[in-house]
Amino acid sequence: MIALARKTLIHEWRRFLPSALAVAFSGLLLLMQAALVFGIFGSAAVYINASSADLWAGYPGTQSIELGRPIPPRTQADLLSNPAVQRVEPFAWIDGDWRGPADKGGVSVFVSGIDPRPDGMMFAKVLTLQQRALLREPGGVIVDAADLSKLGVQVGAQALINGQLVRIVGVGHGLRALGGVNVIASLDTARVLDTDTGGAQVAYYVARLRPGVDANAIAARLDTAAPQHRYAVWTSPDFARRAVLYWMFETGAGLGVMFLAAVVFAVGAVITSQSLMAAVAGSVREYATLHALGVSLGSLRKVVLEQAAWIGLFGLLVGGVFSAILIALARGQDVPVQLDLAIALACAGLVMSIALVSGIASLRALRQADPALLLR
Repeated sequence: MIALARKTLIHEWRRFLPSALAVAFSGLLLLMQAALVFGIFGSAAVYINASSADLWAGYPGTQSIELGRPIPPRTQADLLSNPAVQRVEPFAWIDGDWRGPADKGGVSVFVSGIDPRPDGMMFAKVLTLQQRALLREPGGVIVDAADLSKLGVQVGAQALINGQLVRIVGVGHGLRALGGVNVIASLDTARVLDTDTGGAQVAYYVARLRPGVDANAIAARLDTAAPQHRYAVWTSPDFARRAVLYWMFETGAGLGVMFLAAVVFAVGAVITSQSLMAAVAGSVREYATLHALGVSLGSLRKVVLEQAAWIGLFGLLVGGVFSAILIALARGQDVPVQLDLAIALACAGLVMSIALVSGIASLRALRQADPALLLR
């Protein structure tokens, strides 16, 4: 029966092509939607994922970087008191008001004050040593290349942040933020731009652990020992996960996207099932002949389900190829997309589910495979 399913698909490929294309299009939509969702919401954790720190210390209950509050300066000493901690550095996150060219008006920016030393942890994965050195210039800042047009400036231009003069000393890639523009500055420059605390306090301290230690165990130990719980400690993966989940489930935007994914799944299943039902109905006389020769309806159902599985695999392959092309094009245009193996496998499972659900729905067409049909 399995060989029959494959041979039928090959011989009658024109009849089954609409079903395969429907599955491929559904897979393309699901993969691209997933890549965009995780790319957009993943930018909420760009500060964490683009840095080499193992631990983050911040205000208790903080769910995302922009929700941080100043924590005591003694946090740095508390972290260093643990022998597993190799190094600690502050990270200042400041809301800023950018004033550039008059035709652009004001732009909300997020100023990240980092240690510009070559071995600094913050943004270590996206900033070069030369770029970090440029930040030593008083008032020097770096922005993402894709945000230059939004700010209306070019490298070397000057602007105002919170009323203080800054100069674009360079551009980077992979620095885009969710809901605003990331501006990278040195800690000294960030203190000047901080109109709330005057740079006396920062919202975060990041730490690097000695090789071979368990980050989760150290984070739990430091978090428990936090004096009066005026700060909390997370591992970098945990804090990044908190930020992404907050934006996906607490802001409402993520729920809307997931609802859209459910609609894509439902529409794909309906269209595919209708196409597959039409293909099965077109072969009903052949199925009736097999039934008259003694093939049971149960065996015929297996043939239809096997056809649905092959259609799903074909659609998955075609959709995956086109998705890879579109994702490459999107990255070339600085569109935030992110697709890892786990997400791809989840989408593949949904695509195969669409195909199999469609195959089950098309089994109704086999009710007409009555041998008496051959006498008409």
